[in-house]
Amino acid sequence: MTRFSVLLSLYAKEKPEFLNQALLSIFDQSLRADEVILVEDGPLTDELYAILNQYKETYTEFKTIRLTQNMGLGKALNEGLKHCTYDIVARMDTDDIAKPDRFEKQIKFLENNPEYDLVGSWVDEFKGNINNVLTIRKVPESTKDIYEYCKSRCPVNHPTVIFKKQAVLQAGGYLTEYFPEDYFLWIRMLMNGSKFYNFQESLLYFRESDDTIKRRGGWKYAWNDIHIQKKFYNIGFISFRQFLGNCLIRCCVRIFPLKLRKFFYMNFLRKKAIHS
Repeated sequence: MTRFSVLLSLYAKEKPEFLNQALLSIFDQSLRADEVILVEDGPLTDELYAILNQYKETYTEFKTIRLTQNMGLGKALNEGLKHCTYDIVARMDTDDIAKPDRFEKQIKFLENNPEYDLVGSWVDEFKGNINNVLTIRKVPESTKDIYEYCKSRCPVNHPTVIFKKQAVLQAGGYLTEYFPEDYFLWIRMLMNGSKFYNFQESLLYFRESDDTIKRRGGWKYAWNDIHIQKKFYNIGFISFRQFLGNCLIRCCVRIFPLKLRKFFYMNFLRKKAIHS
């Protein structure tokens, strides 16, 4: 079986109980990673250090990399990649929960399809606990459909991906002057000829909260959207018409009142979960 690393980044505002659930889901996989690299993005709380020390004592493959100050997700992941021993790297966030067979399914896909550089999946977005799944964030399956979808929306759920480190580095890694850093990375990889695949099922529980959608609004986010869409246009990934359309739609949603923005996300950008 292919050897692979898991890469995470943690900062002080994360909740210890969420971190514990995330790490437990990583070490309780049907296929265990050969190493788990967690970047401490700046000083943490005593409660978070306690969780990390507990896992380091239990699992020899668990290693932490300490940054002296908070650098942000993109820079933390770039640093973490330097410490990943293996070319195959699985991403996780420290407040999400991987389904037990996530790594096994994705690694088997890469073994059977070595021409692919990245494999992701849908996510179940939950609130409170995983029995309360509200929506499913669906993304397209084939490289062709992912490429076209990418011209208007991010085509990959970042916490679900397993990628080849060499392909990420050849594309320049996470460029932190552009937000969101992962979206721009996927575009550059696709333009480099990388093949992507998304499982048409959820392999991860993604934690949602009222603050999540609240944080996605405001003029700062609107300006970020314009900035990165302009970059997409300048590198020839989208047309000028697509640039104008993307900016108009995204900026309107960013400055919507919170209730209207939440309605838009829940009813137009997500598929509601069907409970039996």
